[in-house]
Amino acid sequence: MSVIPDPRDPHGVRYPLAALLTVAVCAVLAGATSFAAIADWLYDLDEADQQRLGFTRGVPAGTTVWRLLIRLDATVISKVLAGWLRTRTQPVTARPRRYRTVIAVDGKTLRGARLPDGRQTHLLSALDTSTGIVLAQVTVDTKSNEIPAFTPLLDAVQAVLGSLTDVLFVADALHTQTGHAEQITGRGAHLLLQAKGNQPTLFAQLKAVPWAQIPVGDRTRDRGHGRKETRTIKAVTLHTPGGIAFSHAQQAVRITRTRTTGGKTSRETAYLITSLPAADAQPADLQKWARAEWLIENQVHNVRDVTFREDLHQARTGTGPAIMATLRNTAIGWHRIHGEPNIARATRRADRRSHDLITAVTSTYPRTQ
Repeated sequence: MSVIPDPRDPHGVRYPLAALLTVAVCAVLAGATSFAAIADWLYDLDEADQQRLGFTRGVPAGTTVWRLLIRLDATVISKVLAGWLRTRTQPVTARPRRYRTVIAVDGKTLRGARLPDGRQTHLLSALDTSTGIVLAQVTVDTKSNEIPAFTPLLDAVQAVLGSLTDVLFVADALHTQTGHAEQITGRGAHLLLQAKGNQPTLFAQLKAVPWAQIPVGDRTRDRGHGRKETRTIKAVTLHTPGGIAFSHAQQAVRITRTRTTGGKTSRETAYLITSLPAADAQPADLQKWARAEWLIENQVHNVRDVTFREDLHQARTGTGPAIMATLRNTAIGWHRIHGEPNIARATRRADRRSHDLITAVTSTYPRTQ
């Protein structure tokens, strides 16, 4: 078993890395929101549970827990924990005819986690929308933006899944880049990307499509929270892909959302392109997959802020911000695959049953994917 020495211990006490990671995962599953809270969770365990976790020579001080965790490689830890979560997922027995794995990509700035020079940490993540597991997360260079981080993120997702063949990536307009399209399709995957002002030529060409002549492909209606919403989608095959200023575009898509709240009606129109032909992506499919882009914001980033108080966490040192974000992703994914839609309630329930939580986390599961 790998061990990590306590950097400040003159007697050379070493703590098992697996034990330390297990503690960190269990603590955050139970609602811990900081390194100090992780250490507190460990201290609150009885001696028998501490030994079950691998701490047979006492437990590390809170400062030691912090020092050890911020030395870890955040990308490696993300890969390890994503792979571990995937062994816990249940096999899907019945899938729709055109089922495919849909990965939503989005970035998030950790507002409280400023670096020593005052800049904020920004992370780019990839969510498997069918399982709720964040498959990969990479730190964006503070002197750059998300675009150069996209290829390392694809590499990390591929390392977890083994192959990207037939996987569909959905992302916001920032990632509607020719280079990204080449990277995705070159690995056998597909894309569904929105076009906005960052691609003015593409946006103008999509807007100029004679949409009035194209029949509605799918329409959905939702009602709730005092509002009514209708989403209408049209899709058209691009018979001459060279006529659209984006490589690998097979279909052009227009989604119109009409929302009525308190007697006031608003309308928004979005234009997208996809590398999937119509035979593999009907309008109803595209409607569902386009909405999957929101899941990473609603089910991951928002939960990290509200439940785990991420923006109040002022981690500054080493890989601390990324490690804590990965632990929060792991907790969210764990509770999702165990059928817990309310993560806040799930963490409170887990905190009351620490012994059972340790058993569940450390048990061996057969790999199902």
